[in-house]
Amino acid sequence: MKISIIGAGNMGGAIASGLAVSGSIAPHDITVIDHKGKNVPRLKAICEDLNIVVEDYTSLSTADIVIVAVKPWAVEEVLKIHKASLSNPKQLIVSVAAVVSLEQLEEWTLPRKPVFRVVPNTAIAVRQSMTYIASMNADKEQQTQVARIFAQLGKTEIVEEKLIPAVTSLTSCGIAFAFRYIRAATEGGVEMGIYPDKAKEAVLQTLRGAIELLEANGTHPEVEIDKVTTAGGITIKGLNEMEHAGFTSSVIKGLKTSNVK
Repeated sequence: MKISIIGAGNMGGAIASGLAVSGSIAPHDITVIDHKGKNVPRLKAICEDLNIVVEDYTSLSTADIVIVAVKPWAVEEVLKIHKASLSNPKQLIVSVAAVVSLEQLEEWTLPRKPVFRVVPNTAIAVRQSMTYIASMNADKEQQTQVARIFAQLGKTEIVEEKLIPAVTSLTSCGIAFAFRYIRAATEGGVEMGIYPDKAKEAVLQTLRGAIELLEANGTHPEVEIDKVTTAGGITIKGLNEMEHAGFTSSVIKGLKTSNVK
């Protein structure tokens, strides 16, 4: 299987290097097309055998899967300019650009072929993405093929396109929301007298522990919260203060605001 990736920035580069490092696809079967060449040294440092080219789109015509990893506003132009190289009806077109719909992808890649709208997050760089996949004109085998590729880069789930805005908010935007909590908790630790690096280490390990507990026990977060809180104790006082300041409602409002239809 040959894969061509248009775009060697943060997302395209992370997909290419992650697949190469995973061993699921031979590096020489992955071609990364960089716009200006500035990403070549970085990607070569990760995997020397990656085939990285600059403004050379010849690999598109022989690729089984084409992954479009450019800014949303550039997707239409890129696909239309190279339409002749994307004429194989069995070729799978995968877009990781936010907001671009399956209907648009189909229109820009006519004649009719399988198109995929994929929503990863930046943790794809360390193969820990939560990735959602929606498709049009694709059969089960083709859906599974794309899902297997992104399963090398974290967890994947196939969903209907109508859920894409919601899962984008929850995971793609959500990773930034998680970082904001980490920053806030770290700053709180510093204010209480803990050195910044130690405060961040404490917050990260606490979050790892929370995740492990939820996954190991299969419980609702509130069940684990109840195990920590005692009547009149310091934990419930802290939780109540956060709620008085609008913690839960602020998180929900932020997610809903990022849920762009």
